[in-house]
Amino acid sequence: MALFERDDALAAFAGGQYDVVVVGAGMTGAGVALDAASRGLKVALIEAGDIASGTSSKSSKMVHGGLRYLQQREFRLVYENLRERQRLLENAPYLVRPLPFLIPLFGKNPVGTKALVKGYSTALRLYEITGGWRIGTRYRRITSQEAVEHLPTLNPEHLAAGFIYLDARGDDARVALTLARTAALDFGADVANYVRAMGFTHGPGGRVTQVTCRNELDHSTFTISTKTVVNATGVWADDIFAMAEQESSHRITPAKGVHLSVPRNRLPADLAAVLNVPGDRRSIFVVPFEEAPYTFIGTTDTAYQGELDSPDCTPEDVEYLLNAVNAWTTSHLSVDDVTGVWAGLRPLLAPKDGAKLSERTADLSRRHQVTDSKDGVVHITGGKWTTYRQMAEDTVDALRPYFTGLKKVRTKNLRLHGVSSWRPGNERETHLYRRFGADTGELLALIDAEPSLGETMIEGQPYLGAEFVYSARHEMATSLTDLLTRRARAHLHDARATLAGAPGIARIVAPVLNWSDEETDRQVSQYRSLVQKELSAAGLPF
Repeated sequence: MALFERDDALAAFAGGQYDVVVVGAGMTGAGVALDAASRGLKVALIEAGDIASGTSSKSSKMVHGGLRYLQQREFRLVYENLRERQRLLENAPYLVRPLPFLIPLFGKNPVGTKALVKGYSTALRLYEITGGWRIGTRYRRITSQEAVEHLPTLNPEHLAAGFIYLDARGDDARVALTLARTAALDFGADVANYVRAMGFTHGPGGRVTQVTCRNELDHSTFTISTKTVVNATGVWADDIFAMAEQESSHRITPAKGVHLSVPRNRLPADLAAVLNVPGDRRSIFVVPFEEAPYTFIGTTDTAYQGELDSPDCTPEDVEYLLNAVNAWTTSHLSVDDVTGVWAGLRPLLAPKDGAKLSERTADLSRRHQVTDSKDGVVHITGGKWTTYRQMAEDTVDALRPYFTGLKKVRTKNLRLHGVSSWRPGNERETHLYRRFGADTGELLALIDAEPSLGETMIEGQPYLGAEFVYSARHEMATSLTDLLTRRARAHLHDARATLAGAPGIARIVAPVLNWSDEETDRQVSQYRSLVQKELSAAGLPF
């Protein structure tokens, strides 16, 4: 049986001959690894950081068609998004679940309000026709009073009516992790995080034959022998293009998206809400977290030119989001209410043929593109995480010239690891099931053997000690930051509360990860530095 162990993967790399090395273990790369492995290819999946540590852990956590793309006449994109949304709901039901959305409508005069209602009704009807109907519930118009019942601090002044429609939500980092685990545990792929691709070796015929790698934890270097390579590195794709083509590349335009969290009692909501940004042709989301009593707000969409490894949420980003919410609610949110922030970069395709870049990155297409360098290196760029599966299928299809008899795609109806008929029977089991699926039984066994692992570890958050121990043993977490920011999402909910609980969590995973007392302290200090950096950059009190 294949294992999801970093050391085992490193050992396999040393003596293995792979059909494909997938570089980048975000949503797209993990999806490519699963698609390729399920079609019978021998796959290595490597990631320079942690699994999903880039864009794929910093999204709006929504699996949706993109209602606003209809305004851009991207009908095919919306259709594809909604089709893939439904496949995720069916293939990973414990990770991806329906989420109702509220669109409150404000108007100062009856004529304008009537036109606004008609416009949204038409858009939502088109959304259903394009594929929204698959989720099983139609949109409906509601009264202003019903809107306030769902979002209690919604300002009733000029609130005329609203609509509710259904989309879906999912924990992006855990979906990506589950894709990687499915590829490894169910189809034999070898997966390792903290392995950076440094260069390619080509054979006499010009075909790629090896990937030179660096182990980012011990700084050793090694090579992986392979017949092909897939570049699935998102905003870092230009670096791999440059390796493959031996010249600089400018195919990606990064766009920064920022989110922030506030306590649920300051912005109560029992569903997601879509709010227009005053003075801007954009909208933001207000979304209640499932796991903890917090609500998050996002996202921004701005051009980015800084370091790709460390985009920051700035005071201007915080002000933009708070002002947008305060314009339509009576919450009167301030910087003192913000408990968590995260910033990610969207890997948007640069405008073609030297076209001038719009200042509004929201106007750039979210479509994806597959490019073959004709030397065994295939690149997948652009796209969005809702459509990762289609992106992966298209990418592996592009490998056909390099393999005779490549099997047909299997992922359309492939249930991800953890899907089973088992269902939770109580609140604690439900919390674990939504994160671990059928593997919940293993966490319950940990708690039975050591009851203290059934206690919560962070004030105000539901994460149990057993979750951190399990992730350290079975989910390739190598650091305290891995555990707090991606295996659990505690850092996003409330960074300060998570920092307060960090020493206790570090102590219970130290024996699993073979940390000395000095290393345990270093891990806590490292996480503290991250919290301080992010809050300080955003102009928030530490």
